Amino acid sequence: MKKSSKRVSDAEASSRRQLFEEMFYDFYNNRHKVYWMNFVRGLSFGFGALIGGTVVVTIVVWILGRFVSIPLIGEYIRQGIEVIQK
Repeated sequence: MKKSSKRVSDAEASSRRQLFEEMFYDFYNNRHKVYWMNFVRGLSFGFGALIGGTVVVTIVVWILGRFVSIPLIGEYIRQGIEVIQK
């Protein structure tokens, strides 16, 4: 049985390379556009990290709150939750 090869022909590779070069030069001709897009990207990343971190901490505190009634470790968990809430 023959293996099917997904080899790209030279003409197709050249066409792809040319397309990427055109996209690169079109995008980077306007530096203000690049700076603005990077600024918006940074804000989006920061906002997403903030929201994600808040959700994760909330879930962890909620799960730990379920274990407060366990005899030996409940007191330590309660103290940890109080520290997080402060």
